[in-house]
Amino acid sequence: MLQTPKPAQRCAARSPCSIGTSRVPRPRATPLSARSGPSSRQILCSAVEQSSAPTLPRSNNNGNGVAAELDEKQEVAQQAVAADPCLAYNLQGNDWTTSSLSVVVLGASGDLAKKKIFPALFSLYYEGLLPENFQVFGYARSKMTDAEFRDMITSTLTCRVNARERCAEAQERFLKRCFYQAGPYDQPDGFQALSGRLTEQEAAKPRANRMFFLSIPPNVFLSATGNAADHARSKSGWTRVIVEKPFGRDSASSAELGRGLAQHLAEEEIYRIDHYLGKELIENLTVLRFSNRVFEPLWSRQYIRNVQIIFSENFGTEGRGGYFDQYGIIRDVIQNHLLQIVALFAMEQPVSLDAEDIRNEKVKVLRSMKAVAPEDVVMGQYRARGRLPGYLDDKTVPAGSLTPTFAAIAMFINNHRWDGVPFLFKAGKALHKRYAEIRVQFRHVPGNLYREKQGADPDAACNELVIRIQPKEAIYLKINNKVPGLGLRLEQTRLDLQYQQQYQVELPDAYERLLLDVVNGDKRLFIRYDELQAAWDLYTPVLHELERSQVSPELYPYGSRGPLGAHYLAAKHNVRWGDLADDADDE
Repeated sequence: MLQTPKPAQRCAARSPCSIGTSRVPRPRATPLSARSGPSSRQILCSAVEQSSAPTLPRSNNNGNGVAAELDEKQEVAQQAVAADPCLAYNLQGNDWTTSSLSVVVLGASGDLAKKKIFPALFSLYYEGLLPENFQVFGYARSKMTDAEFRDMITSTLTCRVNARERCAEAQERFLKRCFYQAGPYDQPDGFQALSGRLTEQEAAKPRANRMFFLSIPPNVFLSATGNAADHARSKSGWTRVIVEKPFGRDSASSAELGRGLAQHLAEEEIYRIDHYLGKELIENLTVLRFSNRVFEPLWSRQYIRNVQIIFSENFGTEGRGGYFDQYGIIRDVIQNHLLQIVALFAMEQPVSLDAEDIRNEKVKVLRSMKAVAPEDVVMGQYRARGRLPGYLDDKTVPAGSLTPTFAAIAMFINNHRWDGVPFLFKAGKALHKRYAEIRVQFRHVPGNLYREKQGADPDAACNELVIRIQPKEAIYLKINNKVPGLGLRLEQTRLDLQYQQQYQVELPDAYERLLLDVVNGDKRLFIRYDELQAAWDLYTPVLHELERSQVSPELYPYGSRGPLGAHYLAAKHNVRWGDLADDADDE
């Protein structure tokens, strides 16, 4: 009987998407000695240990030792594919035996870098998912030494709640890999100096891979990208540039940005990041739909009455209103985060899990959607409530600003699957609680035998699938059920999957997933240029019309559920917001 190798034997190199030239186990990518045992994310095998044997048919002859041995080989191979994203998604591997990885964060002194990017990089390092020859460079205009840079990011580094073994030692080793280079974004001198320092750190390996994260204001995107690409590009490996939103303010500015990037980078080198696509429940959308036979037949206009995508924050701009006021809630949240969710939710099954096949289907959805009409938009702006300040009380917000902090929008997809189904978006700041979710409301049961037992409101008895993106990630389905007893009384209850209870692990941050995808060259969760333009084409006309008409947003109190106009918009399309009915249960 073939003996299944132990995890330690299978995973001599834990860095995903790695390719070796021999079958000799390689050293571990990062310090496993700091950990007492492998976590679920550590069981990632290098391609040299993974079998590429074809799938073999299983035998029902339990007495056949050869068949049993082949079955066991097949299981080992399938587990390896499941553990390694390169095998699962047909990605070209990195040979970390001959390559190094340098991550350069432009705008290293900014909030996004300190709160998200550096903690995510440390988490990947701590989990053993980065190569042995790995370094981080911060780049910004602020003057700072390497030691001062390390002191700045030290307080942002945290270890997993469920895996904190020898965390301080791991942090110390990570910080030794962190360096800083000061310089301007619009001049080549600083980037030339940066490239020189990168080359010194990369000298141990013949191939150098470089990854740039643009955590900088939009007005310096193009100059910084051009200088990085022209003066700090890798000469021996790949160069990948991560562009953070906003991707312009409308179709024209987005196209201008795209043309500017294309002057210095090929499309395959550009990774337009939308961190919402890196959230666990969003990546699970396609798995939920395409791997469960029960959902796919129901995923259409024949059974679904409406779809709601809801984003709610329980805090205001808090001193950052100057930036927010340039964009507003529609550009900041709905046109990108929520529209991307709809594209994934509504797309047809792709030919494969390859990035281009998935993104092709998303583009088809966006091109099938009607441009947003002004009459299908409700805008709001939060006002003061007691000691809680209003939007216009933020000193960074221009006096008399009409920028919306809340919006509800109805959209439609003109194809055979979704014709006539309203997709309702709702997003706002300074609302009563923080959460994001997808709500799928199904149609009424035709000829319902139990109509009289379900009360006067037939909508209250409709089935509803809820995918809670954050917080307390969950998937639950509302069904009608008989209350136990001798009588016949019905109530609505839930088939409930609570991630914290079921999996009892801390979910990775979205930036961890997306940064690792960039290392692996996986573009499934990144936005392609034509996809971006299709999204802007849906919103540019209505945004220009609202700004030209100087439409005043409806005021709503800080901490409320938003303006009343959102309810009128839903009623216009025969929809009731599902989150209102669940508030009492979830609080």
